[in-house]
Amino acid sequence: MDWQQLKNDMKAAAVELGIDKIGIAPAAPFTELRVRLERHRELGYESGFEEPDLNKRTEPSLLFEDPQSIIAIAIAYPSKLQDPPKSAPGARRGILSRSAWGEDYHAVLRERLRRLEAWLQERVPEGRFLSMVDTGALSDRAVAQRAGIGWSGSNCAIITPEWGSWVYLGEMITNLPLPPDQPVTESCGNCTACIDACPTDALVAPGQLNSQRCISYVTQTKGLVTDELMRKIGNRLYGCDTCQTVCPENKGKHAAHHAELVPDNEKVKPLLVPLLTMGNREFKERYGASASAWRGRKPIQRNAVIALGNFKDTASVPALEEVLRGDPRFELRATAAWALGRIGGDSAKAALVKSRDSEKDIAVQEALGAALAAWGDESGQSAQAPERGAGRGE
Repeated sequence: MDWQQLKNDMKAAAVELGIDKIGIAPAAPFTELRVRLERHRELGYESGFEEPDLNKRTEPSLLFEDPQSIIAIAIAYPSKLQDPPKSAPGARRGILSRSAWGEDYHAVLRERLRRLEAWLQERVPEGRFLSMVDTGALSDRAVAQRAGIGWSGSNCAIITPEWGSWVYLGEMITNLPLPPDQPVTESCGNCTACIDACPTDALVAPGQLNSQRCISYVTQTKGLVTDELMRKIGNRLYGCDTCQTVCPENKGKHAAHHAELVPDNEKVKPLLVPLLTMGNREFKERYGASASAWRGRKPIQRNAVIALGNFKDTASVPALEEVLRGDPRFELRATAAWALGRIGGDSAKAALVKSRDSEKDIAVQEALGAALAAWGDESGQSAQAPERGAGRGE
């Protein structure tokens, strides 16, 4: 077999297979990555969503017998909404990150990898393959960097010369000895735009992320969120794009040629108040095909409550009071208390006082007490001065 010719033919077939870029990486251990991951763990920067076994994350031979190469793929996705709906007083909206705008990218990339595997199997029947997307043991970004898809940016994203960092990544370990590609030699240089713009200072250094402070991670958690981070979440319902939207390499980059990745504006920038009463069935019907649904509706509903608090829109007080008095989930009730405290005013204070006498959960009681403490006198006006930099998503 002429492996170079096979590689050339595979890359030529990429568009037909629905893949925007293909690169080949050697299947050697990721030694430098192992050192970074160990340090990352020591510092407490892991999110907890990763594969815990660092050996599996860095040694392809533990995942696949006799690996010869790793095929990396990239698929570009949209970065702009066409005629997006406006957020207005009484009709405030949240925003999903661009990674969740279309169909779940896990499913999209797995389907593309299946196409690629079938294409290769037809030409090399003895070929063996193991595909991974995001939740696999290997680091998608480390593979993509080694395979020449792009360079690892200061914002921890792979930045491609063609589409910036607006790409989904996946990979396939194989026993085919395909010639490797050369890594991209570009870099971020001295640019620190992403580090400077990060709302929570989660980017502690170029290429180093404290996941525990990353808004993208925080929006996917299910528990209570600290006052500091809630203020920084702004109106983000899932994920955060700040470190990508400020990146000079992303300026003007927009890809809308994959139909299943084109967003529905009302889904990705939805009205907040209706989200508060959305049941499981409606949530699955509306968001079940989105990457944002993997943690269920609780995080998104909690984030909608946070967003209403950050907007300080008095029109949302009745809806928040309903959550505070009737939602069975203490996390939602406690967050609603916080949001009402943020909004301020007589009606918000009255709702908090009414619930204070009947609430049994300690965490919610504490949230009620903290919210009411914001009033410095009996006038019903909040003593908190509105601070700058609430960090709204869009």
